[in-house]
Amino acid sequence: MNRLILFFLMAGACICIFSQTTDKISFDAEIMEMDERIAPDAKRLIGNVVFHHEGSVLYCDSAYYYSERNALDAFSNVYLNRGDTLHLWSDTMKYDGNTRMSNARSRVKLIDRESVLYTQMLDFDMNTNIGYYPNRGKLINSDDTLTSIRGYYYENDDLFYFRDSVVIRTPDYKIYSDTMQYNTVSRISYFFGPTHIISDSNHIYCERGWYNTLTDISSITRNAWIESKGQLMMADSLYYERNNGFGEGFRHVHLIDTVKNVILRGQYGQYLELEKRGFITDSGYMIQIDEDAADSLFIHGDTLRSDPDTGEYKIFRVYHRVKIFKSDLQGKCDSLVYKTADSVMSFFYEPILWSEENQLTADFIQLYTGQNRIDSIKFYQNSFIISQHDTLHYNQIKGRNMVGYFKDNELDRIFVKGNGETIYFPEDEGEIIGVNKATSTDVNIYLKDKEIKKIYFILEPDATFYPPGQLAASELKLKGFRWLDYYRPKTKEEIFIWERPHTVADEPQKKKKGRKGKS
Repeated sequence: MNRLILFFLMAGACICIFSQTTDKISFDAEIMEMDERIAPDAKRLIGNVVFHHEGSVLYCDSAYYYSERNALDAFSNVYLNRGDTLHLWSDTMKYDGNTRMSNARSRVKLIDRESVLYTQMLDFDMNTNIGYYPNRGKLINSDDTLTSIRGYYYENDDLFYFRDSVVIRTPDYKIYSDTMQYNTVSRISYFFGPTHIISDSNHIYCERGWYNTLTDISSITRNAWIESKGQLMMADSLYYERNNGFGEGFRHVHLIDTVKNVILRGQYGQYLELEKRGFITDSGYMIQIDEDAADSLFIHGDTLRSDPDTGEYKIFRVYHRVKIFKSDLQGKCDSLVYKTADSVMSFFYEPILWSEENQLTADFIQLYTGQNRIDSIKFYQNSFIISQHDTLHYNQIKGRNMVGYFKDNELDRIFVKGNGETIYFPEDEGEIIGVNKATSTDVNIYLKDKEIKKIYFILEPDATFYPPGQLAASELKLKGFRWLDYYRPKTKEEIFIWERPHTVADEPQKKKKGRKGKS
């Protein structure tokens, strides 16, 4: 019984729906003629023809009206108007009063507030207020001009949807895209495919995002990057303000100097295009690209900055908990500055460098490079070089200031200036034959095959050779000796590890602070 009632209710609803009729099109014209050659009910209308249908008014010079089909064909100076929302012109137009579908052809122009669309074919559905052009269209909105092969117009949403070879032209840039939406009120373009935004100052690429052509602010994702005069910024997501050149990157950020082959990477970054400044933080690191990319220099720090120097040169600064790695050079310090003008890298606050078997320390260190090779290293105050022979024996060089000279990226010669001290363990057929302790104001040391071969004491030398076992273990190390290998990064991945596990015996000895007594 319930099913029978439900059937009659549904049948009644269907009868009600199909019994509804669409309003008939009304018309007015100077001349009306019957033309059965076109159709039995065809009326030919000539001169100031006007049609009215459900709030829409259509004007034209002549038309055919088909009363049985409730449809018309309009010709010459066709203009379709619906209040303030729709203004549509064309040379010809077909209109179906039952489906409320219009098909405009030849020199079509549609106006939506301040936007004007030009095309040769436009189909417009009055029920959904959606228009479609299948073969090239041009939209002009203020200073923006948009073209595409295909497009949709959503009147209710003030939205155009463009497909295939989409181009936006403004006085300052051009946008090329595969798929795009454009809001005529907010003037925001939304991208859904490979997109290029090109201007005199930069080139932007993305595969998803939006660009506000009114404020020149954009947010882009999917392989997003911005290139500006030798600087390239990449990230999972980029925010950009064209007027002030402010760029902001989130996740997998790359700030690349394509001229100097330097890359800054991290999880968050900013770039000031007009000032040519940028910084990276959150797991940030810097790569100085070598000709052999596998042997590039990697530098990690809490924050990395790129600032302009004279001309096209740059200054790169790395702050706090700095680690560096290259196959032939590793290091640690609190902060680092690299100037591309002279290829000098400066290490600040308790710096340590490792070159092959040598540990190099001083209060301040400067590394001089050229053509991706180390030329020399300068050590200032409390300079100390240590190389390990075994767990008990370490060759040591100490002085006020030092200069280390490199050959083929290996330490070749060391010059000590002031307060020179050395401890050296000579060998015979791989066996230690004693210990050589010496002091001299200035010292010249030559190395070969990563080992000390010759030592020249220049001023006030005092050297003594001791047979094995004659000196106590405490006398085999110079004052200030610290073996800090647990800080040394062994791979480029270890630049993110501040120190490896080590024993208490490995810890550097700290100076004891005495109490201040009252006199």
